[in-house]
Amino acid sequence: MTYAVKPLSCDPSRIRGMSERMIVSHYENNYGGAVKRLNLIDEKLAELDYDFGTYDRWRAEFIAMGKALGGGSGWVLLTWSPRDRKLTNQWASDHCHTMAGGTPILALDMYEHSYHIDYGAKAANYVDVFMAAINWPAVQRAYERLLKIDQLGQDYWDKRSTQGG
Repeated sequence: MTYAVKPLSCDPSRIRGMSERMIVSHYENNYGGAVKRLNLIDEKLAELDYDFGTYDRWRAEFIAMGKALGGGSGWVLLTWSPRDRKLTNQWASDHCHTMAGGTPILALDMYEHSYHIDYGAKAANYVDVFMAAINWPAVQRAYERLLKIDQLGQDYWDKRSTQGG
């Protein structure tokens, strides 16, 4: 997806207290530069093979993230990204640092309180037990619900675009 610089939404010569030069400079350099960087990042990401491909590959990444958080804190989340239309593993340092617009469908709590009573400092053992206890049918239902919602959204926007709305 290529991002385009949107037109300036105001007439900078008519804004009191701010020079036209400053507004245009900010628009072109800051906003325009950010759009250019975003397009470059997208190009680089398109060259990478970062989709899971297999269950084993997903599992290895999810476990590695969990074990890396041992003794620290945070969450490992399997998250549906509607923007990218795919599942992504992510680390969230607290309850508000998650993927924008994403919906977690599996969460591994790596805060010390979640494992310390039973496992002490052996967080890796807790991760292994967690992986064995996952209710896969529930994860599958959550994923299918999200796919259905995503498809409804796609249908809505496709219909709007063909109607000129």
